Amino acid sequence: MKNTIALVTGGFTGESVVSFKSAGFVETQIDQTKYEVYKIIILKDSWYYEDINAVKHPVDKNDFTIILNGQKIRFDAAFIMLHGSPGEDGRLQGYFDMLGIPYTSCDALTSSLTMNKGYSKAIVNGIKDLHVARSIQLFEKSAIASADLLASLELPLFIKPNNGGSSIGMSKVKQADELPEALNKAFKEDTQVLVEEFIQGREFSIGVYNTRNGIKVLPATEVIPSNDFFDYEAKYTPGATEEITPGRMTDEEKSRVERIVTDIYLRLNCKGMVRIDYFLQKDTSNFYFVEINTIPGQTAQSFIPQQVRAAGLNISEFYGELIEMALQNKV
Repeated sequence: MKNTIALVTGGFTGESVVSFKSAGFVETQIDQTKYEVYKIIILKDSWYYEDINAVKHPVDKNDFTIILNGQKIRFDAAFIMLHGSPGEDGRLQGYFDMLGIPYTSCDALTSSLTMNKGYSKAIVNGIKDLHVARSIQLFEKSAIASADLLASLELPLFIKPNNGGSSIGMSKVKQADELPEALNKAFKEDTQVLVEEFIQGREFSIGVYNTRNGIKVLPATEVIPSNDFFDYEAKYTPGATEEITPGRMTDEEKSRVERIVTDIYLRLNCKGMVRIDYFLQKDTSNFYFVEINTIPGQTAQSFIPQQVRAAGLNISEFYGELIEMALQNKV
């Protein structure tokens, strides 16, 4: 008998556009002979399943069920493919925990912590061979002048919303007079902003996931943006970024990176698949942690599918592994 899976997408933020694209790809790749999949749309004003006739069937939020042809559909697990809130910040995970529905992502606590870039860095700091760029976390009501920031940190700086994703609201500041505008841009997206020193080096992104046989690390992707940094345009404009999978690393770098990202996965108590972004610093090759994404993008061109293919794995089997690991937690 097939397990019934809710493929959850949508969201409350601008990242919902990416969520729909990711879910669309995942839906085509999940093995339909093993799983009965229903794509559930979660928006601020409605939760529903849309059938092939474009009829919307509302979700009963009391037990996360839908009614089809007079029959109540209950879900054995949720495959969360919802970037931003509420799928990436722990809210949806807490809801599913209360209902006893297992899911494919990190739990509520890990999701909420990792959504906050500043808190994530504080937790992983201290892992052997992991470095963290100097930064200052700003809050909307905190009063700190540009001069004070520049007295503590050295240009160039990255300014980014602390809880955002997809590089929305991010800026690179090379000169002091650019700082006020960059801060305003970031605060339009979030009430917390991270001001961080820029690390010169090569940028990578790497997938990590848990299996029946332990934690696995996928081949890293090296990111070479045509823009000054890997911003929203570079991420989602075809041809704007060169991506090399597997990324160019020495055997020593590869071994060190795999050990570090496994330690990050364990330190943050991750579940399912995550993507960790990092720099290998110019001249030193030191590993600098950038951020962790607990609901990484899943379009055909996204990093994780690239890395799955580079590892010689089947993407349908990969998603099946995530579902089976979630089902193990069914109560």
